[in-house]
Parts: sequence; C-alpha cells; structure tokens
Amino acid sequence: MDRLWIVDGHAAFFRAYHAIRGGMTSPVTGEPTHLVYGFTGTLLNMIRTHQPTKLVVVIDAAGDTETFRTKLYPEYKANRDEAPEDFGPQVERCLELLRLMRIPVFGLEGVEADDTIASIITQCASDHAELAIRIASRDKDLTQLCAPRVDMFDAMKDALVTPSDVFKTEGVEPHMVGDILALMGDTADNIPGVPGIGPKTAAKLIIEHGDLDGLYEALPGLKGKKMQAIGEHRETTALARQLVDLKRDLDTGFDLEEADFDPGQIDLEGLDGLCRQLGFNSYPRSFRELAGPGSSAPEASATEAAPVSRKRSAAPDPIDGGLFGAAETEAESTAPKASLGNYRCLCTADEVKAYAQELLGVERFAFDTETTSLRAREAALVGVSFSTKAGEAVYIPVDSPDDSQHLALPEVLAILQPVFAQQGIRKVAHNLKYDLQILRGAGFGVVGPFGDTMIASYLLDSTRSSHGLDALSLGLLGMEMTPISTLIGKGKSQIGFAEVPLDKAADYAAEDADATLRLDDLLQPKLVAEDLDRLAQDVELPLVEVLAEMEWNGIGVDLKELARQQVRLQDRIEEIATEVAAQAPHPFNPDSPKQLSAALFGAVDADPPGLGLKPIKKGKSGTPSTDLEVLEKLRDDPEIDTPIPVLVIEYRQLTKLVGTYLASLPEHVCEATGRIHASFHQAVASTGRLSSSDPNLQNIPIRTDVGREIRRAFVADEGNLLVTADYSQIELRILAHLSGDPALREAFELGADIHTAVASQTFDVDPEDVDDTQRSTAKMINFGIVYGITAFGLSRRLNHAISPGEAQRVIDDYKSRFVGIDQFLAACVQEAKDTGYVRTILGRRRPIEGIDQRNPMLRQRAERYAINTVVQGSAADLIKVAMVDVHRRLPGAFPEARLLLQIHDELVLECPSGQAEALRDFVVQAMAGAMPDLDVPITAGSSIGATWIEAK
Repeated sequence: MDRLWIVDGHAAFFRAYHAIRGGMTSPVTGEPTHLVYGFTGTLLNMIRTHQPTKLVVVIDAAGDTETFRTKLYPEYKANRDEAPEDFGPQVERCLELLRLMRIPVFGLEGVEADDTIASIITQCASDHAELAIRIASRDKDLTQLCAPRVDMFDAMKDALVTPSDVFKTEGVEPHMVGDILALMGDTADNIPGVPGIGPKTAAKLIIEHGDLDGLYEALPGLKGKKMQAIGEHRETTALARQLVDLKRDLDTGFDLEEADFDPGQIDLEGLDGLCRQLGFNSYPRSFRELAGPGSSAPEASATEAAPVSRKRSAAPDPIDGGLFGAAETEAESTAPKASLGNYRCLCTADEVKAYAQELLGVERFAFDTETTSLRAREAALVGVSFSTKAGEAVYIPVDSPDDSQHLALPEVLAILQPVFAQQGIRKVAHNLKYDLQILRGAGFGVVGPFGDTMIASYLLDSTRSSHGLDALSLGLLGMEMTPISTLIGKGKSQIGFAEVPLDKAADYAAEDADATLRLDDLLQPKLVAEDLDRLAQDVELPLVEVLAEMEWNGIGVDLKELARQQVRLQDRIEEIATEVAAQAPHPFNPDSPKQLSAALFGAVDADPPGLGLKPIKKGKSGTPSTDLEVLEKLRDDPEIDTPIPVLVIEYRQLTKLVGTYLASLPEHVCEATGRIHASFHQAVASTGRLSSSDPNLQNIPIRTDVGREIRRAFVADEGNLLVTADYSQIELRILAHLSGDPALREAFELGADIHTAVASQTFDVDPEDVDDTQRSTAKMINFGIVYGITAFGLSRRLNHAISPGEAQRVIDDYKSRFVGIDQFLAACVQEAKDTGYVRTILGRRRPIEGIDQRNPMLRQRAERYAINTVVQGSAADLIKVAMVDVHRRLPGAFPEARLLLQIHDELVLECPSGQAEALRDFVVQAMAGAMPDLDVPITAGSSIGATWIEAK
C-alpha cells in the first residue's frame, strides 16, 4: 500500500531547535547550526528506517501573516514573542537541505500548516482511496485527523502517536479532539479555555458525554466548581472551538505525484557542499549511503574556511563547536580514482631554474601551496605547484621526509621570486587569499594580475552549495581529486604534509594546480560572457588582496582584560546562583531548564515543591517552557514577586558570554604576534556580503552593556589608536538611490532624521509633531519594507500599539507617499521572473530559484530574496569598493596605518596616535565617496580610541 508521509515542518524545526542547546556554529560562516543538525539527523533516521516513497514537508505561511484565526480572535498567538534570532536563518538552511534532497516543501499564503495538512489529507482521501497517510508530528491539534488510513508519528521517538497518547487518557477518539481542546484551551496559542480544566479532565468529560453538546445537556445535573465554570464560559468555549477546528476544504493545488521521493535522485554534490559549509562531519556519508550503490559520490569538497581546498586537520564533532568551529575531516571517496596527468617533481636547482624560465615566458600560470597549518599566519611552506597547460603540472618541494631530495627554501625563493614579481603574468589560484599569505610568510613578494577560480565560481553562481576545489573539479570537470586522508591519515595517526613520501605529495600537489588551471580555462570565458569580468577585476580580485592584508594584520588582544572580565562575570554568575538558591522553593541547577521549570511551575505541595506559577506556554516536550520569552513575561508581571526569572535571565547571558567568548577568544591568539587573525570570506553569503570565522568577530555582542565590554579587550598597540568608520543607514540610502523615489531622496538630502521625515510624510504631520509611536512605525516600515513586512507583522513588532487594520492603512499610506519604492520592489521581482536572477548596483548576479513556483510559500521567499539581494548586495558592493580604495591609497597617505577588520558596514583601522584624526577624515571621505554617482548623500560616522569599545 502506498503511504504519503507529511512532515509538520515548523513543529519539526522548533523541536530540533530545542533538542540541542545551542553552541553549534558553522566553521565557515559562523552561523548557528544546532537546529539544522538536529533536523537533519531526525529526517535521515526517519527515511532510513521507514523508507517513504512519497514525502512532503508542510510549513506555515511565511512571516507575520494574518490568518482566519487572527481575524476571528486578534489575541490568537499574541502572547508569542518573535522567534529566537537564530531560528529563522536555520529554517532557511533546512529548506535548502530539503531542496537538495528533492523533498517538496508546501505551504499556502495566509494559512497555517495544520490547515494545509488537513486539506491535503481530505483531498488525498477523496482522490486516492487506497492511499495511507502518516503525519510526522505530535501536535495535539493534528490528532483530529487520525482515521483508519491516517495515523501520526513521532519522528524523534520513532513511534506512532494516538489521541490517547497525546491527552494521556484512554478512549480519546479523533472526533473528540476539537471539543477537548476547546474546553482546555491552549496557552501556547493563547486560546482561552475554561479555568481549572486541564487535558485529562477535558478528555474524561468528552469521553463520558460524547461531545460538548452532550456535556452541556448533562451540565444541570453535574456539581462542583469546574462544572460551574464550564457553564459560565460557554461563550469562550464556542470561540475556542472555532479556533481549534482545522480547515479541510482549502484549494491546496497539491499534486500527489510531486511528493514522489527517490533517494537515488538527491543532489549529493550539493548536500556535500552544504554539510561542509555548516561543519557537519558525518552527514555526507549518511547521504551517500541513503542514495545507495551506484550513486554519484562527490569527494569531500572544500569550504573557504579551509585555507586550501583539500588540506584539512582533524576536527571535533560539530556538537562541540562554538563561536569558532573547526574544519571537518576529509570524507572518504567511494568512487574510483581517475588517472593522474603528466606531473613532475622538481628537486634540483637546474630543474627549478629551467622551469622558472618557462614560467617567465607564459602569459598565465596556476599555482597552489602546500603547508603545515590551516592558519595562514602560523603556517610554514612545504612546497608550491604550478601548471601552465591542462594535464601538466610540477611540484617544487622545500620540505619532505628526506632533506636530500629537495632544495632549501632560501634557494627556491631566490629562483622563483622573479616569477611571482613579474607583472605581465596572470597568476591564478584557488582561494588566492590564503596562498598570498603563505608566500608572504615564506618571503615572496607577489604582484598581479591575479585570478581566483573560487571567486569566479562564486560570481557566476553565488547560490552554489560549495565553491571548493574538489566540488568544482568533480562537478564542472568530471575530475575526482585525491583525498588528503589517503596521504596524511586521520585522527591520532595523522601526519603532517611534510612527512608524506615525496612521490605521493608531488602528485597530490600538482593535481591541485592542474585542476585550478582547467577551472580557469572554463570559468574565465564565462565571466566575460556574463559581463562579470569587470566586477571581478575591479572589485573582487583587488578585495582578495585587501582581505589577505587584513587577515595578516589581525587585531591586538589584551588577554589580561579578557581574564579580568571572565573572573568578574564568573564571580557574578556564582553570586546569582547563590541568590537563586536562596529564593528557590528547593535546590536546583539553574543550567537545567527542566529543573528550573519544576521550581517555577511545580505545585507548592509537590515533592520537591515549586512556586506554583501559572505556565505561560509549554515546550515541545510538554513541560512548561522556561525560554527567554517566558522568563521576560514572568519578570514583567507585577503580580509575580519572585526575583528568580530576572536572575536566571542574567545568569544565562553571563554564562554564554563566558563560555562562547571570554574563555574561547584566547585560543585564537597567535603566539607569534599576540593578535587574533580572523578569517574573512567573500564566497559564502549569496548577497555579496562578507562573513567572518575563526573567530567570527561579526558576532561579538553589541546589544547589551556587558556584551559590548568584550570589545574593550581588542586594543591598539602601544603608541597607536584604533579608528573606526561606520556607514549610516546605508541600505535605506541605497534604496533611495535605486528606487529613485523623490520623497525618500529629499529626506536624505535635507539631512533630517530619516524616520521622523518618513513618519511626517506617512502620517501627514509636521516633523516636530511626529510622536514616538509614529516614528517607531516609520522605522519599522523603513527597515522592513524590503523584507515584505505585512500589516500583521507591523502590528506585532509594535507590540500591538496599533491594530492590524490600522497597520495596513499605514503601509498603504507609506506606499502612496513613496510610490517609487513600491515600483522598485515590483521591478526587482519582475527582473527575477524575466531573467532568473537579479543584479546589484555593480552587476553582481544572484540566481533566484523558485520565483515562478506554484507553491506560494516558496514563491514569496524567492521574491524576498530578489529584493533583499539587490538592496543588501548593493550596500555590500559599496563597502567593498571603499575597502579597495582605502587599501590602495593607504600606503601613500598613511604608510604606518593598517586596515584590521570589516564588521558589516564598519571598518576598523590602526595607526600611530598622532595620525588618528587625519586617518579618520581620510577613511570617512573614502567611504562617502566610494560611489560618487549615487543620487543621495552617503555618510559615515567615526570614532577614535585605544580600544575597540572606545572607538565605537
């Protein structure tokens, strides 16, 4: 019998989010990954165990969308705060994973997932009488749908779920569920229930009387306060009954054939790249096993965080990762190895000199370095490989197991320096940024012109899962690369590359240069044909040199200040623990959400006793939640006088700061320089923005005073100062230029407070008469307009200071006053529909998949990507141009100054104290004038200080 598996998407996402307590981050982008990790494992286990042939994931309407329930009852789910900041981006990663697994994702605009699931089941039951359906969820609302051919399944527990299981009462039938829910209400959704009626009582009453009508008929003969409450709340119960009822008659457009699932068709290359980008060690092998024998098994591909595409060190499981993460170990290949090209090892001075003369006579060569470490600032050169013709390459070692078999570094340096210094030769590498630093550390001076096949791949398709050398070689050339693990081993037995026998090392290294040259042959003409070559030559390749210089410079760190802060916070953490213990009804571990929940919400007469507080919402495990949203509500409730919620909030903030930052940052201080040399990546974010890792300095907290204090530990050298410059409202200014909207342009040209100016236009009042609510509303729209903010979402973001109806009128007024913006947003979407991609102000291109999707959820997401990429990507273009300009002019204007960091729209530099003010003016001018043809003024704020916090 065919069975359709329907996964309740957002329920699965939330459950995975809470199953693993944070702490996992990508070694490439620094993004949190614990939700994705948990969801992937659960999904893989379900598919392996049950082998579904028809599978679909159903998700809620995107964003803050008004539904029939919020129209019926505006307070529906109004008790919920925004999802955690790290939840949404991880959901996007899960959707990317599902796309690569060829699992359809389904959702309807303005419709919750439960209603979509109910309507799909109703349709399938009518159209496919023999079809069995299994809902992967333990959501109590969905138990209404159970039927002879429809059951529910808890994927985490790998067990079937019945209505009796959910309500912990034998005899509950699916048709009773709606009445039970109406009686008990639902605190998670803010659905009112009858006071004093819990799930067991509600279930018992409905089982006994059949339904609500039967209960009401019998009510006159029933006694007790609970029965009295049921009679008094009939109106509330009727409303609740409407809210919990599932819509089963929606026109979903669902096609059962689209749910066909074939593991053999999953995108192994894309999944491999995604796993490496997220830092997942074991999943690539799991996906290959799932795809089965004969499937294409891509070799472990590189991420930009790994300095050279296939050079890796052993890494811990990502469950142990944090802010910093680590590159994962090489996955073993299961496909046969292709034959090598014509590769040679040059070990004598005469051989190297002869080859150097050959290199001086060509217009282009590809090269690659082999090293002792992934950290460029700490790595030593082991050898360098070159290729001038596809299929041919040489390796020149400077270190090997036998010193008699190779030249020493000084001799090789003397011979090859003229080659790297020759300006007329184009030098191509893969992840050039790393190789430039390695050669610099070895004493080489390297000048352009340059090529970088990783950057070329990124410019041609920024959404590609991996731009690593292995992935590109296999996917574009059909060339399978040698796994590094076959040379250096794994784990405790792993050796350094300098210990690899020279014949094997030579073939491996030469293969890198050969593959790089072949990729350049393929990709460079495409850059020209797609009109992307100028962007590469004028911005991205010069930026490689800028980032290499930034990484080389690093930033000073005061380890004593980090230690002082850690001691201070640790002392405060211990004080809080003591205060909590003094206020708690019984001793408990404040690190344990389960124990905290029992202390707060357990009954006063329980063993151990609790405070008896009323639960605000339940977690996915069914116990009262103690997440930040709940603790803040308890803190702000004037009727609750216990200090435990506010103490635990502070406790969690401080323990995260200590564990994630203060205790971990010292591990990334380079012993040789005493500085942190973070990595900056330009081939990760699809919009064109830079990302950071090892450590991710873009994640250093700034929203709280105690978090900002961490910046005090980032310092200038003695006699120097740090200079920071930060673009002001850059995305709004870019929007004003791109849209050509005269009202928005005028607001910037007048130099007024932009949010007040927009509020004045929107609400038709004088600027001096704009009140706080009007300014806040305008600010929300200004920052949310490119993300498709809805009336419902605006109302929620303003804490319901205005109703959704009023919010819609405000948005309509905004669009009528700023017509150019609305037209521009529509034009972005239309460009994506017409061409399949959008372009930024400098012509950077991003493919937009799903823009013509029949599924409204995926289509709306694609539309948001299209708009966001144009605006955010253009802002990224601007700061990249500014960075290239500053880097180019800095040696002449301020030879002792150094560019250290780029954090979103901010640049951080260091210079002698006496030059700080002049350098500040220089950088602000360069940033403001990076694109002089913009139609709105570009401004940057600036600061100077001995520490980063003083200069911010």
